[in-house]
Amino acid sequence: MNPSYTLACHARFSVIDFETTGSVPGYRIEPWQVGFVGVEQGVVRGETQYESLFRIGERPFNVRAPGRHALIRDELAVAPTPSEVLPELVQRLSGVSVVAHNIGTERSQLLAMAPLHKFGPWIDTLKVTRNAYPTLESKSLEDVINTLGLRCRVDTLCPNREAHDALYDAVACAVLLEHFLALPGWERVTVEALAEV
Repeated sequence: MNPSYTLACHARFSVIDFETTGSVPGYRIEPWQVGFVGVEQGVVRGETQYESLFRIGERPFNVRAPGRHALIRDELAVAPTPSEVLPELVQRLSGVSVVAHNIGTERSQLLAMAPLHKFGPWIDTLKVTRNAYPTLESKSLEDVINTLGLRCRVDTLCPNREAHDALYDAVACAVLLEHFLALPGWERVTVEALAEV
């Protein structure tokens, strides 16, 4: 193994999830919530949890956009703007590997918010799941967590939340990464290898 490679079980990761408005004709997709949690030395660090709502005006949401946004429109109307939250995002994402489940949304939202910042390497737990458990019928984050028996760990770290809440999904993704890093034989897996899956 190349000595410049970093063993994943010794690395620091920042796990991120955005909830968005979904696609609506005439409007760009915007985030309405972000959640983070850190993973260090192969363990989810619950004390690193962070979340924020984002200010959303009167714009419509896609009728199929999941989450509790319809119940908290008043909170979203006075929440911080993405630019106000950006310094916190940059601090939490700089110098660490960035993890998400199906990274397309998270990458595109960060690119829109911080086009001059370079984050990563990126690790997609959806791709890792497909590689590690190719026979799973569903690879959605919620289904994978339930199938692998990880729901109790997620609920303990993030009580009174549910799927399609950004913090809950970030914690669920982090617990999935923790699960992978504890599998027999994964102690020699590198960050670089995970990023290339």
